[in-house]
Amino acid sequence: MNWVDYLIVIVYAGGFLLLGKLFSGKSSRKDYYLGGKSFGWFPLSLSVMATQLSAISFISAPAFVGIREGGGMQWLSYEFGLPLAMIFLGVYLIPKLYKSGVVSVYEFLEKRFNRSTRVLISIVFQISRAFGTGVMIYAVALIIMSVLDIPFYQTILIIGIITLIYSYQGGMSAVVYGDMIQMIILLGGIVIIVFAGLSHLGGYHTFIEHLDPSRLNAVNFHDLGIGKNSNGFGFWPMLIGGFFLYTSYYGTDQSQVQRLLSAKDLSTARNTLLVNGLLRFPITLLYSIMGLIIGVFAFTTPEFLSLIPADKPDLMIPIFIRDFLPHGLIGVLIVAILSAAMSSLSSTINSLSAVTTEDILVGNRKVSDKTYLKYSKITSVFWGVVTILLAFVAGDIAQTVIEAINKVGSVFYGPILATFIVASVFPSVKARSMNIGLLSGVAINLFLWLYVGDNLFWFWWNFTGTISTLFIALLAHQMESGKKHDFQTELVDDEQYQFWSKNTIILMAQFVIIVLISMFIKYIF
Repeated sequence: MNWVDYLIVIVYAGGFLLLGKLFSGKSSRKDYYLGGKSFGWFPLSLSVMATQLSAISFISAPAFVGIREGGGMQWLSYEFGLPLAMIFLGVYLIPKLYKSGVVSVYEFLEKRFNRSTRVLISIVFQISRAFGTGVMIYAVALIIMSVLDIPFYQTILIIGIITLIYSYQGGMSAVVYGDMIQMIILLGGIVIIVFAGLSHLGGYHTFIEHLDPSRLNAVNFHDLGIGKNSNGFGFWPMLIGGFFLYTSYYGTDQSQVQRLLSAKDLSTARNTLLVNGLLRFPITLLYSIMGLIIGVFAFTTPEFLSLIPADKPDLMIPIFIRDFLPHGLIGVLIVAILSAAMSSLSSTINSLSAVTTEDILVGNRKVSDKTYLKYSKITSVFWGVVTILLAFVAGDIAQTVIEAINKVGSVFYGPILATFIVASVFPSVKARSMNIGLLSGVAINLFLWLYVGDNLFWFWWNFTGTISTLFIALLAHQMESGKKHDFQTELVDDEQYQFWSKNTIILMAQFVIIVLISMFIKYIF
């Protein structure tokens, strides 16, 4: 990087610190954490997708698609379960959460069970999200380190401190509107790399000529994700595991639900889910193609390939930026990476602060806006520091960083989802039975990770966690009540819960389109 690149990065960072300052006057709980419930579907949709299109997606997914052994376009199978999850959330879960008027999504569980369930699952979220965010900071630090050529620990501190200041200042309004800008910058960065890669290859035809056809295989109906010989990316584990993962992530994870709770009305929240269900796949397809292009360039350019460590394929994109792009564009793409990191990290810090303040410090007590804001600021600083510290120890869980984050999340997502399902569907189940089920579900997934290992693809953990937690909670309730068939159900309680709607039909069509494109993409190139 030269002075032009550094100037671009400095101007960008300063601009976002000013944006945080612009929204720093928010003082009430709904202002600071929900933006006054004033957002329309457009800014919320971009904000949700910006969090998803993180720095991890920018570097780790293309590395998987382009150069990692056993990788390729099977990455698209991650998207199979998403539209179906959006249908379930829009019809059943989000209406209940939105109507409840909560700030922390786990407050809903206290209203249904008791405070112990709320605190327990809130702590589970805080641990899993903080650790996952630590892995994300680690990944971004690798990028900045490789491009700026500064020590690893300094890159972690720079990323963490800048984002901490930004999150501390602005609250949810700064997060959402900042994400809008960051989403546009990041998409622009992907497009730049796609065209730059094709240019270095000598055009599209050269790319196709050297493309390994095996990397275009995206759908495998035979691999069930069971056994040592499985690579895990079969149709059924990705569809079933993905459905439970995305239902939990978008419907019970504070970092995502907080945006939906910020919508100005329930229709806006549903439309946000619809837009995310429609646009996530095209974006995933775009950065996967980017990975194919840069991967082909690496395999046809020995001097480039030799620079990518065999044990760190995630460095493919940052090294390409550093060594094969002109100054000025380097600065723009570093800004794109910072955009992705800031949108993910600021959202996480804000959501962790929200649940700590709401679930642990305040609870059901009445506190003044001044005291509430003080708690919010303190917890923002606390979680910023924690995630920075975790980043130093979070980098050796999987071959690519994005897998590490998904592994950690998959241990917890299923049990958390089952807790919300029981809360919504089985009103007779009490807190003690639910807590037993929740802890048992997490323990079973940890057992699968530590003792079953590669014999069961980790995407299944989202399914096993949900089903085991649900089964054990209902069994514990049965034993506690001492009666057989002592279950009430509450699948539908008013006119809001209508399965067949325009959004449902559109998302079902999107599911079919995603599968068909993935099946036939090897014939398109």
